[in-house]
Amino acid sequence: MSLRLPGLLLLFVYLALIPTFTAYLQNRPFTEKIGYTLQPEILRLIAADQKQAVASSLILKAIIYYGGLVEKNKNKLIVPPDYFGIYKTVETAVKLDPYNMDGYYFAQAILAWDVKRIREANLLLEYGMRYRTWDYYLPFFAGFNYAYFLKDYARAADYYKLAGELSGAELYQSLAGRYLQEAGKTDLAIGYLTSMVKGAKNDAIRKTFLIRLNAFNEVKRIESSRDAYRQHAGRLPDSVEELVTQGYLVPPPSDPYGGRFFLDTNGMVRTTSKFTLGGREQEIK
Repeated sequence: MSLRLPGLLLLFVYLALIPTFTAYLQNRPFTEKIGYTLQPEILRLIAADQKQAVASSLILKAIIYYGGLVEKNKNKLIVPPDYFGIYKTVETAVKLDPYNMDGYYFAQAILAWDVKRIREANLLLEYGMRYRTWDYYLPFFAGFNYAYFLKDYARAADYYKLAGELSGAELYQSLAGRYLQEAGKTDLAIGYLTSMVKGAKNDAIRKTFLIRLNAFNEVKRIESSRDAYRQHAGRLPDSVEELVTQGYLVPPPSDPYGGRFFLDTNGMVRTTSKFTLGGREQEIK
């Protein structure tokens, strides 16, 4: 008890200073850094059973700091924010209270999108997954970051698959299949989507899976023909059309999404539809 009282006293002082600190943050010089944050191990001892309150105050500190910079410069960050300070502040908050969803939303909305600190955001999301084991949002965010920003389609597929398993949402499961194919793992994509077709409870969703599965089967046919051509000719074919005219690919492939299959400069199979209905991909801005 005697050791706990000093900790509670320090915590009381810390929380009592937050209003003053907040006002100071709003009026401080623009170029000032976010400030030093104690190590989570130290704060954990000081906070005792008030870890959640301290974690919330740290996230508030990061939001006020970053929001103040944007507001003062009319949504333009002329002077770079203290990226490392922001990350360490949110990281400390998350380690104090790994169940606080606000920290992960901040990581995704600010660190990933605005600051373009994708890897740091994913580190926080992956840490949170150890505790929020039921939460499909965290693997969904991480999967999006790996696919959209980092172009690491294999990792994206893993996280979308986890999000699909946790949520039961066919959308995430379908995205997992897509990004498995983007990573060059067509066989895995086909196997994964085959099981999704069998397990789909909704006829419309099952049809969606079947369309993508048919597209991936066509990709597999082209890949097999490409490999056979390279084995015999000693080089990659110039185009899908060459595979058809040389008799390696019969019948000609058909994209169920209405696109046209082609080989990129590395010989990877692509399609102008990007495996979406309407013939073009809708990017998330």
